[in-house]
Amino acid sequence: MTSTAVRQEADVMAEINITPFTDVLLVLLIIFMILAAIAAPPGFQKELAGQIRPHATRIRPAREIDVIVSRTGAFYVDGRSTSEIGLYAAIAGAVATHEAAHESTHIAILADADSKYDAIIRILDAGRQAGDDDVGFVTR
Repeated sequence: MTSTAVRQEADVMAEINITPFTDVLLVLLIIFMILAAIAAPPGFQKELAGQIRPHATRIRPAREIDVIVSRTGAFYVDGRSTSEIGLYAAIAGAVATHEAAHESTHIAILADADSKYDAIIRILDAGRQAGDDDVGFVTR
């Protein structure tokens, strides 16, 4: 008689209902998705700086590669005006010059709030092609 009771208990344990467990996991997943959306910044915030003057000066401990984009779409790399076509060569030259002088090759982007997104993308692409992935946006 004891062997029959043991067999019945074993059969009950073999049929575990995981539906409540799955429901709890799905609710937790939704909660974490909502919290992640609230905690994360909402995309690329370009309105960090106001109007940018081409020869804006900042005090920094290490000299960086300054890339300025004006409202009209003009580019300035380390204070020198360059065209959209010459942007890649100007950033590559600035990175090479800074590496030769053992200076920081960090690219600091100062963009006017009214500048176009594709100008920023071109700067990021030019920095990557020059072998420098250290890019940051300057805020005030």
